[in-house]
Amino acid sequence: MKIYIDGKFFSQENAKISVFDHGLLYGDGIFEGIRAYHGRVFKLKEHIDRLFCSAKAILLALPVSHAEIMRAVVTTCRRNRIRDGYIRLVVTRGVGGLGLNPNRCKRPSVIVIADKIQLYPQEFYERGLEIITVATVRNLHSALNPAIKSLNYLNNILAKIEANNGGCEEAIMLNAEGFVSECTGDNIFIVKGRQLLTPPLSAGALYGITRGVVIELAQELGISVAETNLTRYDLFNADECFLTGTGAELIPVVKIDGRVVGSGKPGRITKTFVAKYRKLTQTSGEPIYES
Repeated sequence: MKIYIDGKFFSQENAKISVFDHGLLYGDGIFEGIRAYHGRVFKLKEHIDRLFCSAKAILLALPVSHAEIMRAVVTTCRRNRIRDGYIRLVVTRGVGGLGLNPNRCKRPSVIVIADKIQLYPQEFYERGLEIITVATVRNLHSALNPAIKSLNYLNNILAKIEANNGGCEEAIMLNAEGFVSECTGDNIFIVKGRQLLTPPLSAGALYGITRGVVIELAQELGISVAETNLTRYDLFNADECFLTGTGAELIPVVKIDGRVVGSGKPGRITKTFVAKYRKLTQTSGEPIYES
């Protein structure tokens, strides 16, 4: 495996950052998870746009342009002969001192890793997930805004630990007001009648790239979409439920906190979205290889 670090490629064994990098010391940095399908990087521009938004929010001046980062991602995929895979793009504040002061970090570091991923076992895509609500509350907007895809992911990790302790692969996180925010690594949708409902960004949901694709697909299918505050009661009484994320793609949910969702099997509308999404990934994206 070849890993991109600040314009150069290193073997997996030699890909290293300083122990004084503030990304390591303080989680001071941002990242994107990106997918490649059939020799194309899916929604690359949208991911890089979001990266720059996260960077602006934390006053991190990226050392390369939008176009240069896109080229770095594509080149890293090519170097690793990726046709179907997962790309982790990381930007750290860079090397500094042991103090918090970010002004001591002279230059941010850009890292690109291209490999394979299987977030959930295939059986869960076929029969659906059973998930729970956890006590860990989503970060407040006034603390660390959930819209920032930062390297400080401890909030999500603590929720994931609760999910694992509860025997589940994934868990729902509520915000401080008790409304559904998102899951530990995925956005959440429910189907009620012919309407698709999902928490608004103001509830603490990440501006998910896959989330956006689903909203666009719903418009094409003539299914109305509402971004509205949801409670656990709304989830329990949904006709269908599914999660979305770059790593997870679209995955059905069939039980929440012991309550069966709908028929207890992946629903018809969920299956339609899965099929539409997979078809889109076959033909859309930034080419990795010249045709």
